[in-house]
Amino acid sequence: MPFVVTENCIRCKYTDCVEVCPVDCFHAGPNFLVIDPDECIDCTLCEPECPANAIFPEDDVPAGQEQFIALNAELAKVWPVLATRQDPLPDAAEWDGKPGKLSELQR
Repeated sequence: MPFVVTENCIRCKYTDCVEVCPVDCFHAGPNFLVIDPDECIDCTLCEPECPANAIFPEDDVPAGQEQFIALNAELAKVWPVLATRQDPLPDAAEWDGKPGKLSELQR
């Protein structure tokens, strides 16, 4: 069961999770990260590292955020792999915890 990056990552893009991933399954877009479900080995290392609490096992994705399962799979096919930690977006702290951010997703 792969892990899924959900809505709270949008406009935050903390990459603490990327640093601990042993298989480089994270892909980065302009303001969001996704996990490639075909590469994720379900090691559980990324979930506790996410400062925004935006990573969940696929079976535990919060109600109302199920669309992020397909979105992770879709965007992982087109966004480049990110294997090293980067600074979060400059206004990440302001966006952390705000609901309804899907419209802010930049592809």
